[in-house]
Amino acid sequence: MKRNWYRRMLLSYFPIFLFTVTILIFLSFIVVNDISHKETVKADRITTNYMVDRLSRSLKGIEMDVLEEVEKNDRYRDFLNTELTRENRQVLFDVVDSMRTLAANDSLINSIYVYRIEDKLVLTRSGLVAWDEFSDRPFVEQALKNPDNQGWSPIREYHEFSTEQDKRVISIYKREPLPFGTEGLIVVNVDMYAVEQMIRSMKIGEFSFVDVRDESGNLLFSTRSADLSEHAEKSGRVLNRVESELLGWQFESGIDAGQLFLWVSVISYVWVVIGVLTVVFAIFYIIYITRRNYKPIRVMMNRIESIQLREDAFGLKMDELSMIDRTLENLIQQTADFEKKQRENLLVSKRQLFHDIMQGDDPESVADRLNKLGQLPKGEKLDQLAFIVVEISHYRDFRSLFSVRDQHTLKFALTNVLQELAQADGMYGWAEWIAENRMGMIVGLGGGNSSVKEKIRIFADKGRLWVAEHLRLSLLFGVGHIEREWEQVEQSYKAAVDALHHKMSLGKEAVIMSEDLPGDAGRKWYKYVQYGSELVREFRLLTGEWRAYLERLFGLMETDCLKDEDIRMVLQTMMDMLGNELSEMSGDLREHFKGAEIAAKQRAADETVTLNELKALYLERLTEIYRTYVAHSETKNHRAMINELKAYIEENFENPDLSLKHLSDRFHISGKYVSYLFKEEFNMKFVDFIVKLRMERAEELLAETEESVQNIALQVGYANSITFGRVFKRIVGVTPGDYRKLKFKPGKARQSWDI
Repeated sequence: MKRNWYRRMLLSYFPIFLFTVTILIFLSFIVVNDISHKETVKADRITTNYMVDRLSRSLKGIEMDVLEEVEKNDRYRDFLNTELTRENRQVLFDVVDSMRTLAANDSLINSIYVYRIEDKLVLTRSGLVAWDEFSDRPFVEQALKNPDNQGWSPIREYHEFSTEQDKRVISIYKREPLPFGTEGLIVVNVDMYAVEQMIRSMKIGEFSFVDVRDESGNLLFSTRSADLSEHAEKSGRVLNRVESELLGWQFESGIDAGQLFLWVSVISYVWVVIGVLTVVFAIFYIIYITRRNYKPIRVMMNRIESIQLREDAFGLKMDELSMIDRTLENLIQQTADFEKKQRENLLVSKRQLFHDIMQGDDPESVADRLNKLGQLPKGEKLDQLAFIVVEISHYRDFRSLFSVRDQHTLKFALTNVLQELAQADGMYGWAEWIAENRMGMIVGLGGGNSSVKEKIRIFADKGRLWVAEHLRLSLLFGVGHIEREWEQVEQSYKAAVDALHHKMSLGKEAVIMSEDLPGDAGRKWYKYVQYGSELVREFRLLTGEWRAYLERLFGLMETDCLKDEDIRMVLQTMMDMLGNELSEMSGDLREHFKGAEIAAKQRAADETVTLNELKALYLERLTEIYRTYVAHSETKNHRAMINELKAYIEENFENPDLSLKHLSDRFHISGKYVSYLFKEEFNMKFVDFIVKLRMERAEELLAETEESVQNIALQVGYANSITFGRVFKRIVGVTPGDYRKLKFKPGKARQSWDI
């Protein structure tokens, strides 16, 4: 088949096609350039806002750190007492040390000094400075005139020592004593060079710039070169202006190569004009060519159609129209890909909306976005909403047992299962993963249902049991408050997260309702510290009663439903007290508190999810420390204690009141420890040791004296002859009377025994 028509069409349309495609490519370049410019402005705005926010938070952090230190450190208040500082110079050293620590902990702080109004003395990090010799008098005088000013000063020149050059700083002062004292001032100077370096470190790339101006519009700092000529300022294009409420500064940011955008814009407009003219020319040209070639093409297509029908009838190959078929197939494939991408974009939009609702961002547009994305059930208004946080327990085991692919599969299945269970219970359910081990779920009911809380609890229990049975996962549910509007779901989310903070004390049932959380009113922290200190005391005395105190401490924390972080804080405080008592006794004990394995043990404690697991870990750790402490005590005092006990018992074994309690009170050690010493040293019990001494003495008295059995019983520590006779027969083998008749000698009635 000849293709004259094909060649004619090709030669007719190809130039226009080529030229049109070229124009479209340049138009695409223009569109991309415009999008890029908008994204650049957006990114620059985000960076500038972050820069201003970080600077403000740093300055507020400095102010709060100084106020906290001055509030907690009584030495600042002591310094204001002239008589006290004269008598105790250590006050000055302590205040100077505190100011040096504050300045060392924050690189932005240039200096700190305290001015005492009574005698006009200034205490700097270098010591006391007389008022006449102090270089910053004008600023202090101005501060005294405006005592209520709580903000940061404009940039000013300052030097602490006469040999130093002036530095640019911004300052803030607070009256002492806090908050509205009249006895002195504390002044904090922030180094502008450090602030400039912070701003410079947050600048993006070499082509962006940041200019900082004061309230009058004067330039304070610029990240561009130091040579700020008029041409240099005009070369940059300002994209964003952000004002710092804390300092009153205005941050101007933009692109240094501003001319580049101008030239691209000019070229873009030129190509737009050329594109429009080309399209107009192409329209007229195509109309002309189409009219010229219409008739032969129609004849050709009729012939092709007739040939196609004949060839199809005989199963022969199709002609070049198969190309059109392949083109249609490609278009169908592209359409399918586009629909897939649209679905993915829809999922991303839904996930973003979920997080915005959870965080309370953009509350005014929530309803419109829900309707647009089709997330609201049709024909029903949800007026009772609650947020549920679902957490996978033992997440570390979950990650170790399953591959990454299996983890994603299980999480996807978990999301669908909980949503379907909610729908089966007649509730609206929308679930998204909000963290690696946590899934957030919004449930809702309409129609003024009065049993929402109970329905949610039943749903959570059902979901937990179903997942445990079929997916082999352990879940913990934190349920927030019931809210009326979508814009209030953020409060329910915060309540649900707070509920999970009590999972160690309330997580036994795996469903924690925010309404069930206890209040903090009436909670006495000293109770927990007291139990901890009593445990340390019993631990120190080797009584073994520390385990009972540990049980009571955990029971009290569970009864009071403490937060997880509070439970760990109480236990850490107890361990700190125990470490202070024992860590200095020996290197082995010190290893239990400052060794290399402590971090691993602490990490294991932090990863526990139940109070019983945490109690088992601490019981095991304390038991190890106790064994080391017992071994240390035995090594240090064992022999001396044994000798002293043995000598005392040999001198007082006739005393009928001699017992483990008597020895415990006499030597200030526990009765259990006395029993342990006798078992280890003599391989016999304490009672057997005393009985042996008494029987030896009784044998001597029976064989060598004429004393009655009753008197001998009293002399060897027995209250009556009956008890004495029973014990004597059990040990010697005969009664006291028979022994006297046989006149046994003490050395023949028993084997010699050396201690």
